[in-house]
Amino acid sequence: MAQSAGSAMREVRALVGLTGCRLYRCLTSHMVDESARTVARSRGWLRRLYDWTVSWAERPGGAWALFGIAFLESSVFPVPPDVLLLALSVGAPRRALWFALVCSVGSVLGGIFGYALGYFAWEAVRGWFIPYVFSQSAFDHVAGLYNRNAFVAILSAAFTPIPYKVFTVAAGVCGVNLWTLVVASILGRSGRFFLVGGAVYLFGPHVKTWIERYFDWVAWAVLILAIGGFLALKYLR
Repeated sequence: MAQSAGSAMREVRALVGLTGCRLYRCLTSHMVDESARTVARSRGWLRRLYDWTVSWAERPGGAWALFGIAFLESSVFPVPPDVLLLALSVGAPRRALWFALVCSVGSVLGGIFGYALGYFAWEAVRGWFIPYVFSQSAFDHVAGLYNRNAFVAILSAAFTPIPYKVFTVAAGVCGVNLWTLVVASILGRSGRFFLVGGAVYLFGPHVKTWIERYFDWVAWAVLILAIGGFLALKYLR
């Protein structure tokens, strides 16, 4: 009797242990799957936003959408306007320079808006910008650059893949001269966008793949040459 009772208890413990193992594996698997889904969702919304941006190339009002996206990207929007500019230009190569102009004007005006947010409303919007739009470390780094040469810093961000929005908002917070921002933004943003539009205008739609692959490298090279030229003029006087 005692032996059968002991045997029954062992069976119960084994069953509980087996159930616990299954429950542990089930929970672990659920946690891993949930983590993977979270990563996928974070990538998914950005991909959907990218696709939505590019989709305006096939809708009426694409130029207005380009202006709006370029404006917002200068302060808050995560997808650069280059992708829509390229899609619109490839769809209508003869209008590529017009699209570049629209994109440039929208981006520079958006940069002024970002400056105004930083200058007039930073305390109100800081909790949203950091960390949702950019990080505190990125902001601190840009503020340090402004202590050295604000014009070169803004020009670099306006022309290259460096996130331009950090520089526009930080310029307002740090009290950078507004005209420094405007002139550097006009040079950098128009230079970047007209390089894209001009390439499509001159070489046609087939240049799209080359731009997508090599444009950022070309932008860096042009910027380095431009800064080198400015420095040479300064020290050769």
